[in-house]
Amino acid sequence: MSDIKFSVITVSLNSENDIEKTIISVASQNYPNKEHIVIDGGSVDATVDIIRKYDDKISFWVSEPDSGIADAMNKGISYATGDYLLFINSDDYLINENVLKNIFESVQERLDYYIFKVHSVYPDNKTRLLPNNDFSFATNFKMRSCHQGHVISRKLFKHYGGYDCSFRIGMDYEFVLRVLRQGIKSRSVDLVISGMGQAGISSRKDWAGLEQRFMDERKAQTKNCPNIVFAALYLIYWHLYIAYRKISHVFQKDHI
Repeated sequence: MSDIKFSVITVSLNSENDIEKTIISVASQNYPNKEHIVIDGGSVDATVDIIRKYDDKISFWVSEPDSGIADAMNKGISYATGDYLLFINSDDYLINENVLKNIFESVQERLDYYIFKVHSVYPDNKTRLLPNNDFSFATNFKMRSCHQGHVISRKLFKHYGGYDCSFRIGMDYEFVLRVLRQGIKSRSVDLVISGMGQAGISSRKDWAGLEQRFMDERKAQTKNCPNIVFAALYLIYWHLYIAYRKISHVFQKDHI
């Protein structure tokens, strides 16, 4: 049985070093009811040549300028026809050929939001298992999971809209908060489905990169703040959290 269709959406920009691995990881899936949609932002390196090489393996692709990651993901959503969407970008990959089959076996309840495990993959090929926590009270402050592990019902995007293009990197967290406020629950699954590389902007560990992430998280919380109590909690949280992160960042630099 393969009555559930999966849409794997890949966004890319100048990804000649990574995108072939991404495409092959999707093409090699032994689950038949799938589509791979690639949205390239107008790459000027060999990325488009690589995409063309696998034209018969890709359901739809386009290469044109966009206004950022959220805009590219929204384009992918607009072309998707699957029941569930996965975002596996050009620095990421599905870890083996059984991933979609294993996901299919895990989503038989047809819930709207599943969260699987992800490996963070470093240049020396060492990996670190990232958390895949369910939506909870703590999600109001941090997402506590990785977008490459999210398997999302397409109808959520139809009901609540796509990703907010005003966010540079925090659009996934903003969407999580948006659906959380609507009472959507998630189900975490003890299964690793993808590897996440370190080329993406959200993987930056310098202070400027961290500040961008914090700014987007705070913006997402402000946009989806339900009441004055949460407004006060957020004020206290960010006062303490930024101080803590500054201290820990300096400590880490001093011990490199």
